[in-house]
Amino acid sequence: MALSSPGIGSGLDVNGLVSQLMALEQRPLSLLNTKEVKLQAQLSAYGSLKGALSSFQGAVAALATPARFTAVKASVADGTVLSASAAPSASAGTYSIQLQTLAQMQKLKSVTFDATSDTVGSGSLTIQFGTYSGGSFTLNPEKSAKTITIGSANSSLAGVRDAINAADAGVTASIINNGSSYRLVVASKEGGVANALKISVADDDLDNTDAAGLSQLAYDASTGGTTNLSQTVAAQNATAIIDGISISKSTNTWTDAIDGVTLTLLKESETTTLTVAKDTAGTKAVVESFVKAFNDLNATLTNLSKYDAVNKQASILTGDATVRSVQSQLRGLFNTALSTAGGGLTSLGDIGVTFQTDGTLKLDSSKLTAALSDGTKDVATLFAAVGKPSDSLVSFVSSTTDTKNGSYAINVTQLATQGKSVGQGNAALTINADSNDTLSLTVDGVSVSVTLNAGTYLTTAALAAEIQSKINGASALTSAGSGVTVTESGGKLTLTSNRYGSVSTVTVTGGNAAADLFGGTAETAGVDVAGSIGGVAATGSGQALTGVGDATGLKISITGGATGDRGTIGFARGYADLLDKLVGRMLENDGLVDGRMDGINASIKDLGSRREVLTNRLEQIEKRYRAQFTALDTMLASMTQTSNYLQQQLANLPKAGGSNG
Repeated sequence: MALSSPGIGSGLDVNGLVSQLMALEQRPLSLLNTKEVKLQAQLSAYGSLKGALSSFQGAVAALATPARFTAVKASVADGTVLSASAAPSASAGTYSIQLQTLAQMQKLKSVTFDATSDTVGSGSLTIQFGTYSGGSFTLNPEKSAKTITIGSANSSLAGVRDAINAADAGVTASIINNGSSYRLVVASKEGGVANALKISVADDDLDNTDAAGLSQLAYDASTGGTTNLSQTVAAQNATAIIDGISISKSTNTWTDAIDGVTLTLLKESETTTLTVAKDTAGTKAVVESFVKAFNDLNATLTNLSKYDAVNKQASILTGDATVRSVQSQLRGLFNTALSTAGGGLTSLGDIGVTFQTDGTLKLDSSKLTAALSDGTKDVATLFAAVGKPSDSLVSFVSSTTDTKNGSYAINVTQLATQGKSVGQGNAALTINADSNDTLSLTVDGVSVSVTLNAGTYLTTAALAAEIQSKINGASALTSAGSGVTVTESGGKLTLTSNRYGSVSTVTVTGGNAAADLFGGTAETAGVDVAGSIGGVAATGSGQALTGVGDATGLKISITGGATGDRGTIGFARGYADLLDKLVGRMLENDGLVDGRMDGINASIKDLGSRREVLTNRLEQIEKRYRAQFTALDTMLASMTQTSNYLQQQLANLPKAGGSNG
């Protein structure tokens, strides 16, 4: 009979023997586990390296645009008078500014109402903007007209307010409670005398000028006009004297009084001084951030691969070929002199950025300051991808990773033009409702129809302003980002698209006013700019030319000038741009780092397969050991029983020489 518990009866320690033998058999499994722990540590280390490279790439990518290095600073002696900011194109200088008046937005108020729920009336309101002078109203052609429908559902005072605000017509409406009654206040969103309001009414009670119904909101301050609304704040321009030159504008924010400088006017009747200068402090901060970004990456590389000679302890990636390759490629790029786009600098050492013995970068601030103060040097060319045209009417727009360094000749064979529709006859100046007041046209492929205000226009220019205002107020054109400019010459009207290139078209398609306004039209579609960059035909789109060949992806804008040779554009990549591309290649799928991580993951997966095979094999070995020792245990137990039996029998035998009786 076999024993149920190994070792009982025989005294043999079967479990102990099997455990000791299996400990020897499992040594290969322990080696696999140790190897996996090391691979997992390497994988984690590469994750840290990948994160550090990604952070570095983000930092250098932000420095790869020229604007980061060409900042100009505007400072105002008295910040309570005005504030100022400067674009990179601003010229250094000092300006005396005497602020006289601030721009005001016209505000109009209604008669009083007992409650916001009181009915005003129904019909439609047409909002227009322009200038009142000498008893006449001249439309502002740059401001679109807007017609707002007031139905029975929104004919209350509150409903009219909400309808005006929802229409986005260039005005705001509010209700003021003086404690006993309510007034509607309508205000222009923009200041200036050219943004005064004219509100025309089509009243459902069929009387558009009386003091009842929707006509209560009519306002036309020209001679003979209806002014049922009353003015509380007059439209007013902002005026100032800059270096002895008088300036008047419709807004308190001036973007074109001083080239490249934006002024925000704050206080009337005050004088202050504006100083515009290169922002060397801002550029220094950019260079310092570049040095810090690299040193942060270098610290990660060092910590992952250093060897502690004192404790004789290696880091997880000490001697790793991939880490050495990353360090080598970065150092190699820094040690390569750059081609220049015309900035007069070819290495980081030119601005005081040098390598230290520990692999970090150090900035010599005095050398950087000297470079920034040198008018012949452009620090931007050391860092960004920069194109520098020699022609002032040619501007660098962008480049791609395929654009090669070089100086490229520019030749323009065709300038971009705008699509237009030219009237063939003198425009009629009298517009009659439902007779010759509608116009249909297509602008840049977008179809719109408009209705002109009836009346007799004093000049063709006034009629042109009305047409432009109504066309540009069409929501379909606004959504598409298109518009037109309407001009007159010798009594004839011309509609010109605001866009350039082959997409620019204007076609008069119909409407009962078409014949009276134009007497027929001659349409001309716009054309794209055409020419070559670097002697190779480029692709034109609007005013932009994009190169091919070595200049692939080099995009420039031609905004005027003549056809023919237009000078050159020097293009070169700076260190930030080159580092952005280099690190991007390291981090891309199947790149240097990802490739190594994929290899480690493959090794870990292989170890898992080998572990599974080995574990199954060890299970079989343990079963065999247990079977063998169990059989031995059973045999020893049986032999022990036999031995005990024989001893008992021998003990019972008569002793030799004993008595018989």
